[in-house]
Amino acid sequence: MRLSFCMIVKNEAANLADCLTSVSSIADELVVLDTGSTDDTVAIAQQFGARVESFAWTHSFAKARNVALQYVTGDWVLVLDADERLVPQAIPQINQAIQNEQALVINLVRQEIGAAQSPYSLVSRLFRRHPAIRWSRPYHAMIDDSVAALLQQEPQWQILNLADTAILHYGYTADTIAGRDKLTQARAAMEEFLAAHPNDAYVCSKLGALYIQTGQFDQSIKLLENGLEYSEEPSTQYELHYHLGIAYSRSQNLQQAEANYRAAIKQPILEALKLGAINNLGSLLKEQGDLAQATQLYQTCLVIAPTFAVGYFNLGMTLKASGQLDLAVAHYRQAIQLNPSYAEAYQSMAVALLKLGQVGESQAAFRRAIQLYTQTNPAEAERLRQGLAELGFQV
Repeated sequence: MRLSFCMIVKNEAANLADCLTSVSSIADELVVLDTGSTDDTVAIAQQFGARVESFAWTHSFAKARNVALQYVTGDWVLVLDADERLVPQAIPQINQAIQNEQALVINLVRQEIGAAQSPYSLVSRLFRRHPAIRWSRPYHAMIDDSVAALLQQEPQWQILNLADTAILHYGYTADTIAGRDKLTQARAAMEEFLAAHPNDAYVCSKLGALYIQTGQFDQSIKLLENGLEYSEEPSTQYELHYHLGIAYSRSQNLQQAEANYRAAIKQPILEALKLGAINNLGSLLKEQGDLAQATQLYQTCLVIAPTFAVGYFNLGMTLKASGQLDLAVAHYRQAIQLNPSYAEAYQSMAVALLKLGQVGESQAAFRRAIQLYTQTNPAEAERLRQGLAELGFQV
């Protein structure tokens, strides 16, 4: 089976080489569709031996991706964006999966590096080259609509999931978001699509999540609730309930927030994809004083994802609240080991160490927290510095 790698790009010189390197050992051909780059993107793609074609941007990711598909010749198609990397450990699994004669789509788990909420998602980025498979929707383009229609005509095909993380996505890091006007572009595209498809549950989910980011909680809740009326697909149901949990929580309707987080967790999807809802429900219950149930939920997070730094931090906070300072410090250390730039973990560890009488280590942790906050949140760094000074604590 020949596998073709396919992508669309524009001014991705900073990311492209790493992306292409990650797929070079598995792809039999590289197809890069450039939509108007003015940097070295095209030259970099050519250095990797890619077939580079040009296409004038039409503000539709689906149209561009479908044009790119026209140049693909392999039996299977793997699609990444420039800010994504294929995990080396996933390559043998992919090579084995594409030998399945009944497989049509192989969904891949993507880890969202830098995402504050849900660190994993399932994406349809590996699929058999079939004339009926096409991308739809101008933003958050997907093949799912065409795949569903194809299965009605050719029900013998199967959709498979690879359980382990296959893609690392760096598009949610603070620097990336700050450097691009992503929210404005996304909102315009999705609102236009929703106007023509008001009962599309998937777009309700994505646009509702965006409204949460911009603080429009009432609008988000209305849209997400509308999506639930028309959604039957479990992953979309999960997203709708999960984001409703966030929106209701931000609106201080904690009862509805809890109900939606629990509904999200019940959905029949991969456990790793539920991590955001499990973690958020734990935080909700911890704030309400239910430390025992919060502890169980955070422990569940760590069983599902042993490298989930936020889970160790949250469990540490719960242990500290219950007076188990030594255990709390151990979990803060684990969070820091997984994420050396975790300012909040350093700060909370410093407080716990101080209560344990370990003043020297506490001072060192406070200093490190201030250093990290200075890089990412200068106002918080100054607030912490002044607060410690008022207590006569030298750092």
